[in-house]
Amino acid sequence: MFDMKKGASIIFRSLILILIGIAIGLFMADNVRPGMSLNGNSKISKVLQLVHRKYVDSVNVDSIEGVTVNDLLQSLDPHSLYLPPQQAESINERLDGEFNGIGIEYQLLRDTLIITQVYNDSPAQKVLTGDRVIDVNSKKFSGTHLTHTYVNKIFKGQNDTEIALSIIRPAEKSIKIYHIKRGHVDLSSLDAAYIAAPSTGYIKISKFASTTDADFRGALKKLKADGMQKLVLDLRGNGGGYLNSATELASEFLDKGKLIVYTKGVHQPREEYLASDSGLFQHGKLAVLIDEYSASASEILAGALQDFDRATIVGRRSFGKGLVQQQFPFGDGSAVNLTVARYYTPSGRSIQKSYKGGLESYRNELNERVQKGELFSEESYLKDSSFKTATAYHTSGGRKVFSGGGIMPDVFVPADTSENTMLIQELNNQQLFSAFVLDKMQPVLSKFNTDDSFLKNYNVSDDQFDNFIVYASKTLKEMDSNEIKISRDNIKLLLKAYAARYKWGDTAYFQVINSDDNTLKKAIESIN
Repeated sequence: MFDMKKGASIIFRSLILILIGIAIGLFMADNVRPGMSLNGNSKISKVLQLVHRKYVDSVNVDSIEGVTVNDLLQSLDPHSLYLPPQQAESINERLDGEFNGIGIEYQLLRDTLIITQVYNDSPAQKVLTGDRVIDVNSKKFSGTHLTHTYVNKIFKGQNDTEIALSIIRPAEKSIKIYHIKRGHVDLSSLDAAYIAAPSTGYIKISKFASTTDADFRGALKKLKADGMQKLVLDLRGNGGGYLNSATELASEFLDKGKLIVYTKGVHQPREEYLASDSGLFQHGKLAVLIDEYSASASEILAGALQDFDRATIVGRRSFGKGLVQQQFPFGDGSAVNLTVARYYTPSGRSIQKSYKGGLESYRNELNERVQKGELFSEESYLKDSSFKTATAYHTSGGRKVFSGGGIMPDVFVPADTSENTMLIQELNNQQLFSAFVLDKMQPVLSKFNTDDSFLKNYNVSDDQFDNFIVYASKTLKEMDSNEIKISRDNIKLLLKAYAARYKWGDTAYFQVINSDDNTLKKAIESIN
């Protein structure tokens, strides 16, 4: 049985990630509307000056200013946000698909940095997964109370600046020193691409970044060369990103001239986005996977493909974000993401869910879906007030579609309660799956030379599962025995998936995760 309180906690944490992920909708001009005053003569500016000059105690005015601005923006709508400098930089790097650094992923285990992934064509090609970083620039690094903030500050930097890493390799005892010049590192927005069933390709997109269309085209060409004729596009958990990235991807599937989406607001005239003639998959059967965490740009794409009956939408009702943000940067690196327009699908739908009840109610909406049983029953969400009234919207083929509250799937697939137990959330939060792979599963991985052999022939045994639970109990002092029982199969699957990712990367991870995925199975059925 699904625990509502635990479900609420899971959903709240996921929602925070979504609100960050969909903070940026569309960049326009980096200036303010003519006549709009930013000269410091407003009441807010005067109050902040008074606090700075007269207040009884010393205060951080910059911090207060950020809170004040954010409170103002959040009173307008849930997606207008103030971004402090570090957060603005992080979001922009994520969506621009690049940053300056050395190009690794890592885990901090027992106060030591262990390299878990090395990005293709990055400056860090000399190092290997599993390497332990002992010293940096001849200064002690391991055992110095490392934090992710400190590590990122050390490893990122200007192009062509050098960093010296002293490394111990697991199979060797001697320390090796690698001098690495920081440089441009590309971040792919594709999580995975592989042949999931005979003549059926699978592509998972994690965000809509500036590189998304190029990433997709590259993956699609490889899949076609492998015999792909039909495609499943996975947008589950995709919190959105750039609007024009969504329209570029839509053009891969729609004929030239088709309306993908249009935007308009009080100060923004209607602007239409039309499909180009350069699409690589304008014909061929297509299914799109969505869930309650698919938002913003994901909904633009899913809505356009649904309106034209171009794809079968499979999964659960999407998040329901139909607002477009424009970013206005400040000189100190901070920025405001201000909602400037709404977007509408080709049939004229706005899928933005209501935020009249305030920010807290808006954030709690996904939890309300759980309480109503929507994630587990198709009938439950059809009873929602947003969808009980008659709809004026239809696809090009005449099917009814709904507005207000997200994209409704054509094929509903209930959530699997064993996937999101609190135990699995805590194991993930503590990075215990990947830690166990680093500490205990290297002998297993050494037996397999290829990902194909590992995927086909290896499964986590009951003894390994028991060993993992003992290993995890050293960090998680209290684990519910019933949750261990419920989560058993999924924990085994995740251990195999993390092991596959460590040695062969993200695509291998998702091949394991998707091997028992009902939503993907339904999607493949729908296009066959």
